[in-house]
Amino acid sequence: MTMRMGEMGPQLGSVIASVIHKLVKLFYPYIQIIFDEYTTEFRKRSEVYSAIQSYLSTKSSTIVRRLKAHDVKDSKSLVLAMDDNKKKEPRQTSFSFYPQSDEKKHYKLTFHRRHRDVVTGAYLAHVIKEGKAITVGNRQRKLYINNPSQNWYTYRGTMWSHVVFEHPATFETLALHPKKKEEIVNDLIKFRKGEEYYAKIGKAWKRGYLLYGPPGTGKSTMVAAMSNLMDYDVYDLELTTVKDNTELRKLLIDTPSKSIIVIEDIDCSLDLTGQRKKKKEKEEEENEEKDPVKKKMEKEESQPSKVTLSGLLNFIDGIWSACGGERLIVFTTNYVDKLDPALIRRGRMDKHIDVVLLLL
Repeated sequence: MTMRMGEMGPQLGSVIASVIHKLVKLFYPYIQIIFDEYTTEFRKRSEVYSAIQSYLSTKSSTIVRRLKAHDVKDSKSLVLAMDDNKKKEPRQTSFSFYPQSDEKKHYKLTFHRRHRDVVTGAYLAHVIKEGKAITVGNRQRKLYINNPSQNWYTYRGTMWSHVVFEHPATFETLALHPKKKEEIVNDLIKFRKGEEYYAKIGKAWKRGYLLYGPPGTGKSTMVAAMSNLMDYDVYDLELTTVKDNTELRKLLIDTPSKSIIVIEDIDCSLDLTGQRKKKKEKEEEENEEKDPVKKKMEKEESQPSKVTLSGLLNFIDGIWSACGGERLIVFTTNYVDKLDPALIRRGRMDKHIDVVLLLL
């Protein structure tokens, strides 16, 4: 005669469940380690996850039957990567990696408990070291654009989309005044070598550049030349698609080191000109008479972005700007006089460059 667990007393059921759990632990010899793609609620991508991804891309090509291929500039061969949902089992070990393709992607490493010391010591150290080396070898500069926030948490959703950045501009090809060009190049190189200096003075390792001048004077081209000189990725931040200051902060956290964060035509992006507009009294009176739900919907539609000047200032040099390092922040504008002085003061935008004065 058998009895269901629910028909037993709660204490007896708890004891049986505990015994079963202990038996499973006793006879199940495997240990699992999870490597999440994002390590915090702010979706900062894990360097360990990226290293494992690169490591498996080279080790899986002779074992896994289903691969993904992509080309690398100036490379004679394709780079092969393991497709999602494909199990990776290195032949020389009894360890298995499982890439997961759900909303929160991660790798799961499974191994026998007798290999615990080997896996958590030498093996993982080897994987991470090799993975980082492979990443450097296959690296291409990329141009990123921020995605609308409603797409961040969908299946395989990301904050940024990218394409390979192949802009040919360099400082050698720019028709600029030689001495002023040399001054900018030296300033950039000094920044790239300045990790110890910034640590010594207690400041975040970042530098701001304000490029201003009439349309067509080469502001965007100079950003491309900066990227090619520094070998940094470019993150083109479109403020009008950012919902509020919290989302702006999350985008900053998801931006790695060795990057250039660009806000082009910042005078046109949002109301950051220093003209603090007040709502008209007539509009306020009309809104009060409307249905509350309709009022709220119309307010949200009329204000697609709630990023404020204060939020942008904190983005540039607030406490969150220290999350990461070796980043350039570049603003471009056609009308520098329209910008709020607090936004472009020395210390936030360290170097002000009138592009017209640079031209030959």
